Amino acid sequence: VWSPPEVRRSLTDLEDVLVEKSDRHHVRLGDIANISIVPVPAVIKHSGVAPYMDVVANVSGRDLGSVSKAVQSRLDSVKFPLEYHATVLGEFTEREGAQGRMIGIAVAAVIGILLMLQACFGSWRLAFTVLVTVPASAAGGVLAVLLSGDVVSMGSIIGLFAVLGIAVRSGMLLIGHYQSLEEQGMPFGFDLVVRGARERFSSILASSAAVIAALLPILVIGKVPGLEIVEPTAWVIIGGVVASTLVTLLVMPALYLVFAAKADRQPNLGLVTA
Repeated sequence: VWSPPEVRRSLTDLEDVLVEKSDRHHVRLGDIANISIVPVPAVIKHSGVAPYMDVVANVSGRDLGSVSKAVQSRLDSVKFPLEYHATVLGEFTEREGAQGRMIGIAVAAVIGILLMLQACFGSWRLAFTVLVTVPASAAGGVLAVLLSGDVVSMGSIIGLFAVLGIAVRSGMLLIGHYQSLEEQGMPFGFDLVVRGARERFSSILASSAAVIAALLPILVIGKVPGLEIVEPTAWVIIGGVVASTLVTLLVMPALYLVFAAKADRQPNLGLVTA
């Protein structure tokens, strides 16, 4: 109740405020209540006709996700009065919603990449052979984040998008070179796979090393204001690039030797041999 200024000038004035009883008589507020000045951190707000109160807390020493889940777990065990309930909101909820949208976009991107790979190589087997670098690079990125002591966040998911493109590009370069060697007359087989991997080894390794070298300063600087999102992104990209490079150079040649023998390979379109 927000009274006129003359009513709330002092505690004595508040005690003299008359309150109407159910029998239409009045009584002094000071006769039925203890009046004192105390700090009131809570502010009751309204959304429509429903009043609500924000309880705000900062997190220190633990990640936001685990704290929010612990708070939600404790709230689930609290029995609130009728028509009262508690809802965990704030940065964590917004981040979860954004991460859900980003994951949906990532799935759509992977499907789009698969369709483009199929159109490029004219073979579902070769398309899936290249696509095998995607889960490997994602696993490497997530593992790098966990080893750094951080958690998967929005910055990490953004880094996964970058890793996805780098991994697919390396795979396309390798398989495109295999197809170029076949067009030059080299018969398909073990020698072709070994020669193609050896000739593309330096270029793939150099591009991966360049990406890692560009991101290392961010990791050296560490957790400083302004790099809250960039640092986990760097960890994901570095871990993903290392994993995708290993898969591209060590695993993909063997997969190409197995699946390309059964695939209906069409001539290289000249898009992935650069």
